[in-house]
Amino acid sequence: MDRTGQIAVIFVSQRTLNDAQGYAQAAKAMDALAAQQPGYRGVDSVRGADGFGITVSWWADEASALAWRAHPEHAAIRERGRAEWYSRYEVAVAEVGRSYRWGD
Repeated sequence: MDRTGQIAVIFVSQRTLNDAQGYAQAAKAMDALAAQQPGYRGVDSVRGADGFGITVSWWADEASALAWRAHPEHAAIRERGRAEWYSRYEVAVAEVGRSYRWGD
């Protein structure tokens, strides 16, 4: 898939050991909710056994990415994440200038 021109929201985080079940439920709900938003183009996510993770959500444009950030349910889960599930995180937003793919 060509990602050129899309907005990549890169979320780098360190999970705590708190409430793994609640976190898993919230992550599943946010994935489903994000997929319903205008401009959503997908998500790629990995997390190591040490709790370090990287998630990239893909958006058609800046307006779509900002609308997702402002979505009330997403905002509420973000606050819960700060309080319970993450010891730290960082977000970077970038427009993809070039994209290519090899393999499946």
